[in-house]
Amino acid sequence: MSDLLSLSARAAAEQIRHGHVSADELFGAYRERAAADAAAGEQGLNAYTWVAEETPAAPAASDAAPLAGVPLAVKDLFCTEGVPSQSGSRILAGYRPPYSAHVVEQLTAAGTTLLGKTNQDEFAMGSSNENSAFGDVRNPWDRSRVPGGSSGGSAAAVAAGLAPWALGTDTGGSIRQPAALCGIVGLKPTYGAISRYGMIAFASSLDQAGPFARDVSDTALLFKHMVGQDSRDSTSLQHPHQIELPKGVDLKGIRLGVPEELTGEGVESGVREAFNQTLALAEQLGATVETTHLPHAPHALSAYYLIAPAEASSNLARFDGVRYGHRAEADDLLSMYTRTRAEGFGPEVKRRIMLGTYALSSGYYDAYYGRAQKVRTKIAEDFTTAFEQFDFIVTPTAPTVAFRLGEKTADPLEMYLQDFCTVPMSLAGIPAISIPNGLSDGLPVGFQIAGPAFSENRLLDAAYVLEQALGFDGSAVRA
Repeated sequence: MSDLLSLSARAAAEQIRHGHVSADELFGAYRERAAADAAAGEQGLNAYTWVAEETPAAPAASDAAPLAGVPLAVKDLFCTEGVPSQSGSRILAGYRPPYSAHVVEQLTAAGTTLLGKTNQDEFAMGSSNENSAFGDVRNPWDRSRVPGGSSGGSAAAVAAGLAPWALGTDTGGSIRQPAALCGIVGLKPTYGAISRYGMIAFASSLDQAGPFARDVSDTALLFKHMVGQDSRDSTSLQHPHQIELPKGVDLKGIRLGVPEELTGEGVESGVREAFNQTLALAEQLGATVETTHLPHAPHALSAYYLIAPAEASSNLARFDGVRYGHRAEADDLLSMYTRTRAEGFGPEVKRRIMLGTYALSSGYYDAYYGRAQKVRTKIAEDFTTAFEQFDFIVTPTAPTVAFRLGEKTADPLEMYLQDFCTVPMSLAGIPAISIPNGLSDGLPVGFQIAGPAFSENRLLDAAYVLEQALGFDGSAVRA
């Protein structure tokens, strides 16, 4: 079974198509490992909130389907018909939606089978996966440490070999940061490249689905079947390019910009050392590397933590105990609303709802939310200017390696700083990918590459070239 689980998703699909492995055999092997970890709860990784039955609910995918029945782990905030979709929250405990998210429909049609739903920070609010109503997720490299968040369950599952690939979402870094901390690949696509229909919303102008995988080729393959315009999401767009599997061989002619604002103070020495070594490798592969500036990037975190909570305060108003989810017992309607939300929402979600409601309140809207949106525009303009000179902007993905469970929970600002390098790209709506580029103190480090809107093919090519040259091996944690 270990040989079967060591296959990349792309190789597994080929094995199924050629009749060397059956889709049922592959599903069973992954299901056994995922179910064992789920049964262990927080004694294991606690990566899953639900694991499929032994036999998939739907018939096995045809061998001719592009993804040939390769199992898929899905973050808990994607609606999946008849399957618990709880967004890591007590207020949605046990909720089974009557429909599936568009991206889940797309990947099911392409041949994937639903392996399980993965644990996450509640409503995707967090950078450590310690805010889930279903317990902390643990990092497979060191179980005393966090996997990152909010898509920590998906990242941990892929890194530990409990899934060949997985779906996550990225609002301010929630794919890229856990990918970096768990030593795998994570892609945040261009905003609008993938429909948000059926995603339980956090911040609608920022939320974007994306893939996790062990390598860049698998990431590209999954992403290829996720893109597409959807009439049910007015912000979704038809991607202007057919997504291709990466085929780059070098970085000749590629211009990399290193923004001083995102690569200096606050980045751990081991992370900075790995970053500089990767820059040197990129130059050996033919790239030119020069310093650049994103002058408004230092203000990105402040703008993000006004815009995202403001949108969350609006989106989460729908959870009131009336139609679905948790409902508290009370003598009158107002008391029922109050108790339901007090019992159902965790501390971090309450903190952001209050912050967002304040930012949108009469007399403060222009001073806070309005100004934050102006900063967002300036950040987007900074990237537009930078891409006139450079093909890609590169930074460390996260300023630190995985930190210990409980280390930052008492200081929200320290936790928010984990997103310092990823939030600017989210505010600008541009694609960015994190690839593992080494270890610091035995823990993975991530290298982030960001490009202009809809440049995913070139982004994946560049990431693939670097990945091949880096030769990072995360197989030890999947044994």
